[in-house]
Amino acid sequence: MIKKITILLFLFLSLFAGAQTAGPEMADALRENGKINVVISVIAIIFICIVVFLVVIERKIKKLENKIK
Repeated sequence: MIKKITILLFLFLSLFAGAQTAGPEMADALRENGKINVVISVIAIIFICIVVFLVVIERKIKKLENKIK
């Protein structure tokens, strides 16, 4: 579990490190219109759903593995 959290942390750090350059013009337009918050919220919700789905699947697999043993 710690290994997985560490991998996710490094993935996030690499994303933030790449965000140091100048952003695309589309992001500026969204920021001016106030829609950037909607975009960020939707991306966050999708990411959270994927993480929850993976955790649920992992628990089910672990249960099945224990049942087999």
